Amino acid sequence: MAHKVGDIMTPEVITIDVDAGLDEAQALMDAEDVRRLPVVDEDGDLVGILSWGDLREATSVEAAQTPSPYAPDAEDEWLTVWEAMTHDPLVVTRDTELVDVVEMMLENKIAGLPVVESQTGPGRRRLTGIVTESDIFRLLIRLWRDEAQHAAD
Repeated sequence: MAHKVGDIMTPEVITIDVDAGLDEAQALMDAEDVRRLPVVDEDGDLVGILSWGDLREATSVEAAQTPSPYAPDAEDEWLTVWEAMTHDPLVVTRDTELVDVVEMMLENKIAGLPVVESQTGPGRRRLTGIVTESDIFRLLIRLWRDEAQHAAD
């Protein structure tokens, strides 16, 4: 049986606005215990994805290049999500087979993919969920337990 993204994806996605600051993104990731945030524009369309790694890299580069925030002449300037996110991320649809998702994740060294309505045309950027390595692991556990149960019967 070929499993598809729609079988295991998380439909309730925590997103962040493209103009949000990285401090806001970090607080949201911490509060929601997530490692990636799909980034949406004012219309709610997907424009990027911000991973914990993107955030860590951007803030470490910013910290190295920014004078002390406690200096008397320091300005209150922080990077935005737009500046740190991965633009035009890889995406999948509900109908994408999981074997293809796993291959994409392995080839691109990523652990999650936004799920959109359509790969092309209208709906290309309409976010409908997210699929992560955790979703795939939960499926594997369920399949292995089912297999073990059938073997025991």
